[in-house]
Amino acid sequence: MQAQMLAPAAVLVAWTLVMLFWMAFSRFPILAKQGKTLSNAPAGIRGQDSEGDLPPSVNWKSHNYSHLLEQPTLFYAVVVIIAIMGATETDIWAAWIYVGLRTIHSIWQATANRIPARFSLFLASTVALIYLAYRAISLTLFANSGVF
Repeated sequence: MQAQMLAPAAVLVAWTLVMLFWMAFSRFPILAKQGKTLSNAPAGIRGQDSEGDLPPSVNWKSHNYSHLLEQPTLFYAVVVIIAIMGATETDIWAAWIYVGLRTIHSIWQATANRIPARFSLFLASTVALIYLAYRAISLTLFANSGVF
């Protein structure tokens, strides 16, 4: 079941790249209309330095892309641990639930971005991650229960 456990992580990586391109294709046309291009950008400028020049709905995509590089890093770690130690069907379902909720969270944040719904999606995905973290801990900490 290693491949089945790793598949959700691969899909979340792909989704993160989708968000990267959605962010870029939303930002660049607006900045270009303002006469700002990569070739005339000041040295050392970062994407978030442009936030004041962009409408909030465009910045939401950037915010979500950043979020996909935060908590999901924990997800990737626990998925690999569980895959190595031996995943159950429940572990695989929990990983897919996490990815599904994070994807819905991304779409919601990038479009409507109403906080109560967004927070609920985040909280639900965090519950799935907590379960996966528990499984990773229990699979590793108690792997050789006679040895400490």
